[in-house]
Amino acid sequence: MFQYQSLNDFASAIGSCRYGVRRMMLLAACGAGVVHAQGVLAPPQPARVQNALSTAAANVGLTACKPALERLSTLAINGTRNNDVLLDWDRKRPATSPVFALIGLEYPNGGAAMSVTTIPDGAGGCSVSGERISSAPIGCDAVAVQELKGYSATRLLSNMTVYTDGKDPNSTVSLIDTPPGCLVIRRYVEFNWKARIK
Repeated sequence: MFQYQSLNDFASAIGSCRYGVRRMMLLAACGAGVVHAQGVLAPPQPARVQNALSTAAANVGLTACKPALERLSTLAINGTRNNDVLLDWDRKRPATSPVFALIGLEYPNGGAAMSVTTIPDGAGGCSVSGERISSAPIGCDAVAVQELKGYSATRLLSNMTVYTDGKDPNSTVSLIDTPPGCLVIRRYVEFNWKARIK
């Protein structure tokens, strides 16, 4: 199991932001040993479908940042009925290569995508980025009211607002108006992450 609370917290965000019955699962990303992404995750539930990213990574010998890839992909597919992956890595050095993945997520009532990037730093650590992209069937103002209470809002464009939580400096939630709905991009970035030895 992933040892870092920030990723666990980011997972709760995924579980808490599920729309279908008016909620949509959110993105998860990798964390360090502090309580970050609190407003964006919940403990992951066991996956009931094959983990396409984990399987593909094992098949091609991707071993760098493996705990992060396992954790992120498990969080990504939670609640799905199917998933698949586009995977890019350096074929000449799979054991030490950065990984760029796009996971397609199929739910009973819709779909989403999650982008996962892991970059080993050469000293046993990793830099990790996760972005979950989905759409809500309601306006962005309603999404913000329901899901982002207590967040600070920064307007970037007339149709895009970025929300942050002071307790979680590594996460952002971007809402982009796409009437009659809302495009939701949940992002988490962690530098110099290292898996804790049990």
